[in-house]
Amino acid sequence: MSFSPTGDRFAAFRHSSYARFFVARFLLSFSQQIVSVAVGWQMYDQTGSAIYLGLIGLVQFLPSLVLILVTGSVADRHNRRAIAAICSLVSALCTLALLLMTITGTFSPLPVFAVLLIFGIERAFMSPAMQSLAPNLVPPEHLSNAIAWNSSSWQLAAITGPVLGGLLYGINPHTAYTVAVIFAVFGATLLYMIPKPQQKTTGEAKSWDMILGGFRFIRAEKVVLGAISLDLFAVLLGGATALMPIFARDILTLGPWGLGLLRSAPGVGAIAMAIFLAAYPLRHRAGIYMFIGVALFGLGTIVFGFSTNTELSIAALALMGAADMISVYVRESLIALWTPDQLRGRVNAVNMVFVGASNELGEFRAGTMAHVFGAVPAVIIGGIGTLAVAAIWATSFPKLRGIDTLDAPERG
Repeated sequence: MSFSPTGDRFAAFRHSSYARFFVARFLLSFSQQIVSVAVGWQMYDQTGSAIYLGLIGLVQFLPSLVLILVTGSVADRHNRRAIAAICSLVSALCTLALLLMTITGTFSPLPVFAVLLIFGIERAFMSPAMQSLAPNLVPPEHLSNAIAWNSSSWQLAAITGPVLGGLLYGINPHTAYTVAVIFAVFGATLLYMIPKPQQKTTGEAKSWDMILGGFRFIRAEKVVLGAISLDLFAVLLGGATALMPIFARDILTLGPWGLGLLRSAPGVGAIAMAIFLAAYPLRHRAGIYMFIGVALFGLGTIVFGFSTNTELSIAALALMGAADMISVYVRESLIALWTPDQLRGRVNAVNMVFVGASNELGEFRAGTMAHVFGAVPAVIIGGIGTLAVAAIWATSFPKLRGIDTLDAPERG
């Protein structure tokens, strides 16, 4: 059996610090999802341009790329909890700025992109700090359980956030942004309430060797390199999130609430899989299941691209979410368990750039392809590309394909 039940599926929540972290992560992710739906719909409503939808992702990704040599070392040298809390407050202020633009009628591409750029800077520092903080809040034997619940926290927000965001936006945009601000503030407050955890900070002096430590580790550890790069190219090609306003309005003829349903559908599949993995973690053939997940993600993308039926589109998106969760679970477990604590910030900074490239840069890819070829061909071609990536990586990274368990490797 590749799946077997764990002794305590709620083991991570026995630790109060992790419980606060979980709720804070949920609230912050919820806020982010509401903003994403509101900005995407509002931008497309005003401009009618797929290019602008793609630029929304690109603008938020670039800071992670530019600051990659800084953000990880900051998370390794300083209090990760404080970094995450400060970034959460910056997120609340950015959302407040979008609210004020909407109220005053000054919502337009250039000022919105300026705010989104600050969002991107905040997330560039926030992501490695948050990803590295979770392993400091639970003992190693409960880390796999915490990773599964971390993913479910984000996916729970991905389910409910877009639906609520679409409904709130249907009332008026002001309401959507107001709720997002409130959630971000509460999330920041909970992070401040977490007692400062023990953290193995790097004792290295500031130098290029220290700053590039994350790159060196990933390059040397082929399993981690293969897992991160597989996710990068699979989602870069297969992502369709940026084009959902087009599918919701022009292809499936749905309103803002319909956009919320489409944005939530991957989360429905993902959280179902995350809960399953929390109760029945992968015990064997983890590498094979990771590649199967990526292939199913590509297949779901192709079905979504061809579909003109709302129910079929939602089912395809749910399949994509469940399949992606298998890949995320394996990748995050490998990174958390195989990376020394003093390197986690730098390694997660590199990982977050890859994740950002796959998500935000993938949105730009989708937007530009949709502008040239149309939304439907852009999605279908991307899904075919994802299937090709799964096949190429399975051949190129045999050690990743051969991973059996997700236990940390023995180091000499």
